[in-house]
Amino acid sequence: MTTPPLADAASLTEDSVSTVLPGALYVVATPIGNLGDLSPRACRILAQVDRIAAEDTRTSGMLLAHFGIQRPLLALHEHNEDRIAADLVRQLQGGTSLALICDAGTPLISDPGFALVRAVRAAGVPIYAVPGPCAAVAALSVSGLPSDAFVFAGFLPPKQAARRTRLEQLGREPRTVIVYESAHRIAEALADLLAVLGPQRPVALSRELSKRFEESYSGTAAGLLSWQVADANRSRGEFVLLIGGAPQAADLAEGERVLRLLLRELPPSAAARLAAEISGAPRKALYAAALRLTGETGENPDNGDP
Repeated sequence: MTTPPLADAASLTEDSVSTVLPGALYVVATPIGNLGDLSPRACRILAQVDRIAAEDTRTSGMLLAHFGIQRPLLALHEHNEDRIAADLVRQLQGGTSLALICDAGTPLISDPGFALVRAVRAAGVPIYAVPGPCAAVAALSVSGLPSDAFVFAGFLPPKQAARRTRLEQLGREPRTVIVYESAHRIAEALADLLAVLGPQRPVALSRELSKRFEESYSGTAAGLLSWQVADANRSRGEFVLLIGGAPQAADLAEGERVLRLLLRELPPSAAARLAAEISGAPRKALYAAALRLTGETGENPDNGDP
């Protein structure tokens, strides 16, 4: 299903979408690397609003200075947004126009702003999206993984045990999963991904999107880890990791067919590992099936030998 087309040419008129309304909140996407990605409309909105709420006023101040925009900045981040959201709503109700931006990309997509947007919605204050860059969607668009349905899951947990548990949960998701990861944890995250979801799981990785050293990989979990460790520069920057959806019933059926054949000659663990590599079905599911099949008779199935 494609995105519905614009209703008519009138919907493209510039004035109707670029004039700031008093007492309105504008959620404005900013570049994730390439300054040329800030839209003309976003520039006009940021130049016209009364105030701009920014995740980091220093970072945003440099962005605004580049475009010659001089507007009052206030800090809105995870440590203060719950506390100041009500006051900002009152300012909006009094006629102040406000733009919300984050350090890079679309606000609220693993960035601050949810408390403010929720409070604005509850108060019935008008709110408008000024769309633009989003690292998650940009990475999905070049990944080669299914994009008709996907799940954004934010950042993986920093500790290994919690991260592996989360990967096990996400690994059962039938849709493409998108997560963010930082430079100082990417190597550990990819190693855990390989250990939890197996070497043949379809994955993709984009780093430094829209920046000078942008790179992307698409293939298997084993191939991704090899690709990443082959060049020290591939541990630098900001990362978007995409995980292909869990194999469907057909993959599991094929995996069990291969598993039954391998169990004639191999112990359960080895048979499950090879069946997973051959079929693409989850190794853990096949191992559980191997134990079930061998446990039915106490000996290898389809083989009269003990």
